[in-house]
Amino acid sequence: QVQLEESGGGLVQPGGSLRLSCAASGFTLDSYAIAWFRQAPGTEREGISCISDRYDFRYYADSVEGRFTISTDNAKNTVYLTMNSLAPEDTGVYFCAARRDRCQPDGYEYWGQGTQVTVSS
Repeated sequence: QVQLEESGGGLVQPGGSLRLSCAASGFTLDSYAIAWFRQAPGTEREGISCISDRYDFRYYADSVEGRFTISTDNAKNTVYLTMNSLAPEDTGVYFCAARRDRCQPDGYEYWGQGTQVTVSS
């Protein structure tokens, strides 16, 4: 059974940091692209980062470039999103998703349940 489970969300002050985890089960990461999306209330879901180790590829949206880092621990079958210099506009529910082969804007087969990130003083 394929599953993705996010963790690591929470409440953080502006300028703070969080590390989100996306633990995969039922498949191995080496042949999948894993993306992070986020959705704030009243807004559309936004793709913010993606990793494909098979193609040595990393993607970051302009809104997070230079602040967020995506990485993989293949031994743990887990993808991380390290978020620094967080701002209130980073608030939202963060989802990880998986699709075969390359990072793309859509076509993700598997989704986690999401983890809430709130940036507020």
